[in-house]
Amino acid sequence: MSFFKFILQDWKANKGNIKGRLILFLFRVANFCSMRKVYYYIGLPYLLFYKILVEWIFCIEIPWNITAGKNLVIYHGQCLVISRGVIIGDNCILRHCTTIGNKQMKGGTFSSSPVIGNNVDIGSNVCIIGGISINDNVKIGSGAVVVKNVSGNCIVVGNPGIEKKTDLLAQ
Repeated sequence: MSFFKFILQDWKANKGNIKGRLILFLFRVANFCSMRKVYYYIGLPYLLFYKILVEWIFCIEIPWNITAGKNLVIYHGQCLVISRGVIIGDNCILRHCTTIGNKQMKGGTFSSSPVIGNNVDIGSNVCIIGGISINDNVKIGSGAVVVKNVSGNCIVVGNPGIEKKTDLLAQ
C-alpha cells in the first residue's frame, strides 16, 4: 500500500468528524514510520511530535505501533487509552473515555492485550481489559466492562459485560 493510501485509509469513514480525521491522520503517519525501520529513524522527530500533540494536548493514548485495520472511526476524540499490543480490525468505532488494555497479574507480570475483530462498535466509557478476543460484528454498550472473550454477532452490556445474542445484520 502506498504512503498516501495508508495514511488516508480512515478519511472517508470519519467524514464530518474533523478531530477524528486529524487524530487518525497523525496516527497513521506515525504508524507508517514505526512499522518500517528505515522510516523509524528518519521519522523519530515526528514520533516525538506525535506523542506530545496526541497524548499531551489531545489526551488520547494511541501508541504508534499498534495494529489497526482500515476505516477506524474515533468519535469525540478525548480520554481514549489503548495499550501497546492491541489489535483492532477493520471498520471499528471507538468512542470517548474508553480503555483498551492489558491487566497486571499476580507477581507483577502483565497479560497480553485485547484483539478486536472487524465491525466492532465500542460505546463510551467502556473498559476492555486483558488478553481477550472480541469477535466480528459486536456492539459494546456504554459503560460495559469486558474481561472475557466475546463471540461474534452479539451485543455486550453491563459490568461485567454480558453477551446478548442478536442478529446485528437485521438491525
